[in-house]
This record gives sequence, structure tokens and C-alpha cells, in this order.
Amino acid sequence: MRPEDREAARRQLDKRLSSALNADALARPPRGWVKAIREALGMTTAQLAKRLGVSQPRVVGIEQAEAKGAITLDSLERAAHALDCRLVYALVPRKPLDALVEERATRLAAKRLDSTRHTMALEAQAVDARDEDEQRKRLIRKLIEQAGSELWDDT
Repeated sequence: MRPEDREAARRQLDKRLSSALNADALARPPRGWVKAIREALGMTTAQLAKRLGVSQPRVVGIEQAEAKGAITLDSLERAAHALDCRLVYALVPRKPLDALVEERATRLAAKRLDSTRHTMALEAQAVDARDEDEQRKRLIRKLIEQAGSELWDDT
């Protein structure tokens, strides 16, 4: 993907996910969504089992697996359908994607410039603070503009 397409994709995803940034409202209930909705509907595990075409103990297992975070998306999708719900699956960034990229570029630029600063200081060729700050800003912009997978290398 071209850098400008990547930037547009980040902004588009940020826009789509902005309403979900308060993900606390969508956080899984302690006993899981399946159990919470089933109980709110007044449905027994036996009734849900019949709708799913499984045994009653299997429904208990599904609910326990969800509460532990060990349920598969396929099982959750089938349970949602049986409860006349729709499964909504999303990864919701804690911050806008552009902010995550900028933070990463800032850390990477600092790391690169630190090693350069150290080498230049050893050679008595230190750069003044204003020039260094300008250099840092340029490097951050360059890293963001290129924002390829190398931005996320942990080297």
C-alpha cells in the first residue's frame, strides 16, 4: 500500500471507530454477553441449547468459555444468531491511529538521533539544540510520510 493510501486508510478507520472509542460501554460483562442476554430475555440454557442444536451442558460450556475469553468467533456468532442478535467484532485502538503512528515515529526518531548525537559528541561535533530539534521534526515527518512496516520493527 502506498504511504498516502495508508494515511487515508488510517483516517478512514479512525472516523469509523470514533464512536467506539468509549469501548467501556461495550466491554464484555463479567459473565459474558451470551449469558447476560440469555438471562435478560428470560431464556433457559435448555431453551438456548435447543435453538443452537446442542446439549444443555454445551451451552453452559459456551457461556463459561466466553467468560474466560476462550470462545471462538464461530461459536459466538452461532450463539448470537440463536439469541436473535448480531455479533459485532472490532479492534478499537486506545488512541487515533494517526496518533499511534506519530508516537512511534517520535520514539524511533529519538532513538536514531540519540545514537548520532552520542557519536558526534565523542568527535566534538555537537549540534546546537535548535538544529537538533529541527532535525528531529524533519525525521518524524519523513517516518510518518513513509510509515511502512519498518516503522514497527523493534530494532
